[in-house]
Amino acid sequence: MKMVIEMKKKILNHCMEVVKNKYPEYDEDKLEIINYGLESIYLTFTKIIIIFVLAIILNIWKEVLLLLAFYNLIRVSAFGMHAKKSIHCLIISLTLFIGGVYLCRYLVIPLILKVVLSIICIVLIAKYAPADTEKRPIINKKLRRKYKFISVIISGMFAISIVLLSDKNISNYLLLGMIEATIMLLPITYKIFDLPYDNYKRYLNEV
Repeated sequence: MKMVIEMKKKILNHCMEVVKNKYPEYDEDKLEIINYGLESIYLTFTKIIIIFVLAIILNIWKEVLLLLAFYNLIRVSAFGMHAKKSIHCLIISLTLFIGGVYLCRYLVIPLILKVVLSIICIVLIAKYAPADTEKRPIINKKLRRKYKFISVIISGMFAISIVLLSDKNISNYLLLGMIEATIMLLPITYKIFDLPYDNYKRYLNEV
């Protein structure tokens, strides 16, 4: 673990040196934003590699890819919590996507229950999306409305597809992707992981 952390530091430090040399006019605030962005990209990239290596070993990479796609189709506009520590993020991701595939494989869900769960997800998404983070608050009111509208439309399309699809496995992946994305934006989820919620509200008086 120590070696991995050291490698991350070396890669990020090298990238930041390149940025500083190429853009010497950037102040500390801008460099901090860039560093945060680079760190997020690095962590996302390494997390995806670990997930897919494990998925390939378990011969479930196609299913993981499908579930990951459905999950992110909602999350891209609904957003949701990010764990404070990268190891926590990895554990959550492995649980959601590796564990989720096996859950979809062996779980038999009646159509009526799928409909009920889909409706619950849509209602919760309509109420809580977009759920921002402390480092990336969504301050603009029009933008928040736009993200909420998109999230509801996508989840609504998911619900219709879940009902109409004859392939029960894909239907399960759609439903689980929507449930997982919904869980990640709930206030109780933020509370469990000791994360601040409704971060944009702190900036309302400044806008």
